[in-house]
Amino acid sequence: MKWRVWVFAVLLIAGCGKQEEAYQPVFSTRGVGDPEEYVIGIHPLHNPKRLIEVYGPVVDHLNAAIPQARFRLEASRNYEDYEKKLFSRNFDFAMPNPYETIRSLKHGYHVFAKMGDDELFRGIILVRKDSGIRQVSDLKGKRVSYPALTALAATMMPQYYLHTHGLDVNRDIVNVYVGSQESSILNVLRGHVAAGATWPVPWNTFREESPKEAAQLEVKWRTETLPNNGWVVREDVPPILAEKVSKVLVGLRDTPEGRAMLKKIGISRFEYATSQTYKPVEQYLKVFSATVRHIEY
Repeated sequence: MKWRVWVFAVLLIAGCGKQEEAYQPVFSTRGVGDPEEYVIGIHPLHNPKRLIEVYGPVVDHLNAAIPQARFRLEASRNYEDYEKKLFSRNFDFAMPNPYETIRSLKHGYHVFAKMGDDELFRGIILVRKDSGIRQVSDLKGKRVSYPALTALAATMMPQYYLHTHGLDVNRDIVNVYVGSQESSILNVLRGHVAAGATWPVPWNTFREESPKEAAQLEVKWRTETLPNNGWVVREDVPPILAEKVSKVLVGLRDTPEGRAMLKKIGISRFEYATSQTYKPVEQYLKVFSATVRHIEY
């Protein structure tokens, strides 16, 4: 493996109730004249191992393209761990989900780019093909899995969908937060829940890597879409560096090597964006908080 990544995470195992020890930062030593190091945090849209496999090459590409800086990818074991680090300004650059993007603006970050393919940023609700579930009301009294309370596409948007289709998600079903996208899918497959929520990117990956298992499941419902995951930079990072990072990310679609990285991520491109891009997300969160369950935003 040619790229070096420091991982401050342990793999999250679905259903594991073990107490995780508090995150402790580990600092590297840097020699005189060495490039300044910048920490990149990607929100847990995969388990830590897979996230490193998918985004490690992108960080390696940034290091090659911008030699005057050194970038280090830091994985997080779950959403809570990631948000703790994001909101305490541990990351110089980060790719939070749109909900976390909105919240990061109050902690000294601003948006400079985003994932493209907004049509992918939607929630999907999976059931087993042999489940007998035909309509939303069939979920009453049953268990539904999600990755985490603060996952937007894979939790909030499916919960809002269920709410607008006649379910009181706080009373009519049992909500189970299982820690990762992959775990939510597997909980449906194994029959631990009647339905499970995720979003298209991990579902497409699961279908490619486990076609026999995926064939036992079906996407029963799809939500509307919102702007895809954002890229944010902390306010004290030199603007010229943020500009260089955005150009490298957006430029991935222009080379075969870059397109291969994007394919592994599950998108066709990164694109330029600003904090204004996420105004529709802010409005969505306001409605969700008022009608489904209270959230901080």
